[in-house]
Amino acid sequence: MIREGIDVERLLRNYDPDRISIATIASHSALQILRGAHKYGFRTIGIARPEHGWFYRQFGFIDEVWEVDFTDFESIIPKLLERNSILIPHGSYVEYVGWRRAIKMEVPTFGNRYLLEWEADQRLKMKLLEYANIPTPRIFDDVNYAKYPVIVKLYGAKGGRGYFIAKDREELMRRLSDLNDAYIVQEYVIGVPAYYHYFNSYVYSRLEIFGMDIRYESNVDMRIPGLVEPTFTVVGNIPVVLRESLLPTVQRYGEQFVKAVSELVPPGIAGPFSLESIITDDMSIIVFEFSGRIVAGTNVYMGIGSQYSVLYFDKPMDMGERIAHEIKEGIKRGTLAALLT
Repeated sequence: MIREGIDVERLLRNYDPDRISIATIASHSALQILRGAHKYGFRTIGIARPEHGWFYRQFGFIDEVWEVDFTDFESIIPKLLERNSILIPHGSYVEYVGWRRAIKMEVPTFGNRYLLEWEADQRLKMKLLEYANIPTPRIFDDVNYAKYPVIVKLYGAKGGRGYFIAKDREELMRRLSDLNDAYIVQEYVIGVPAYYHYFNSYVYSRLEIFGMDIRYESNVDMRIPGLVEPTFTVVGNIPVVLRESLLPTVQRYGEQFVKAVSELVPPGIAGPFSLESIITDDMSIIVFEFSGRIVAGTNVYMGIGSQYSVLYFDKPMDMGERIAHEIKEGIKRGTLAALLT
């Protein structure tokens, strides 16, 4: 694994703490992130692909929109440092810029940038979940021992694009013969999907359950059963509230994950992350994925706040606001470096 550490404290020595700006790729959850940052008094920067900036320039809470060819993302680092910028990673950053470059990016990054490598590799991802002692689907390294149906997943933050289900060995071998990308073959667990949003706070020394959602995927919900092959491309998200009796398990799995990250991927996880699961009919929670940064599912409560946020702050707060709140408190308490890598 690549671990070329960035000296965050050295970078922050040149920053004016009263003039911090928040920057992110203009995609995925950028509107939520930048709106929250603006609400907390930060200058905001949206970094868009060429000819995509026009959409983001219409929003008054975004102070600057830069159009950049992401193959040359490094060229804007001096400008980001000049603006005292903290970069907020999300799925589009992982997909368009890539974890290898993200790890080396010489700009203070919120959360644990090194976790992006584990997130991008399906086998590392499952290794971390298993180390955390969280129930996961079975992986089939040898398809001769596969128990069908199985799901085949591609590596990277692709929003489910390219995933497919195989009902038997013949179908699996036929579909695999067409794949050129890295993949993993996993047991397909039958049940209800639920994706949990967490925030691990260094400022308050606690793990917060912040919300949950269900992904709205192209046609896997079988609105057209038997007519086409089910596909998993995410087109949106739907809010969901779990029965309260499940929340202790969700909290416990989140805490186990935080502990595992602290041991395997130092310096640990700060800020938002997600565990993605299937809940079976006996109320077992089987976790099949994680995202080590903000997920697009948090957009379901943008501007109105998560109902779970009131448990910690006695007022609604969305994840963009929660990130900004943590950074603001980190600056105030002199502990900002602990939130960044």
